Amino acid sequence: MLRFKEKTRIIDIGITAIAGMVSVGVMLYGVGHFGLQEAWPELVLNLFYIACLTMIGMYFFNRLKPQQFNYWCSICVGITVLLRDILFPPPLAFYWLHLVCLTLSVLLLLMLTFFYARKDWKSYTKRNLWMICIVDMLIAALYNYDIYIEPINEYTDYLLTEIWIRPTITYGLVACFVSETEPKSV
Repeated sequence: MLRFKEKTRIIDIGITAIAGMVSVGVMLYGVGHFGLQEAWPELVLNLFYIACLTMIGMYFFNRLKPQQFNYWCSICVGITVLLRDILFPPPLAFYWLHLVCLTLSVLLLLMLTFFYARKDWKSYTKRNLWMICIVDMLIAALYNYDIYIEPINEYTDYLLTEIWIRPTITYGLVACFVSETEPKSV
């Protein structure tokens, strides 16, 4: 039994699942191509991405309660923000770009913390949910900009894929919860 009946919601989740699986597959290929010694951080991040994609699937097929999905998916996304963007940020071309990305990453982590820490999480508005996705996309766009101003090398394609995995998963998280915030008709 599917959780969602609307075609648009099913398409949103389907796009997230397909894009996420392709992206994770490309990154796992990159780990194999460049070697574990060089690409092990991507493998760690991919474990959290795979967990999020699995939870989105389980939520879609009514195998997880909304509270469980909310908590664990937010935790996994938050851990990836903490690891990739705050504790081990990639070297960027400009210091101002690094500061903007770091500030947005801290903001995203705070928004995720506020989201999963709320007792009445259904009162979280659609605008607040979409802000989580928008901030994550802004971070990815800034990393994307940095990649294009740096010299292109063999890692460029993999980096471009890796930075857009989390915004795709965040989009799936928001797509799932936008429908949960609406009051159910009797």
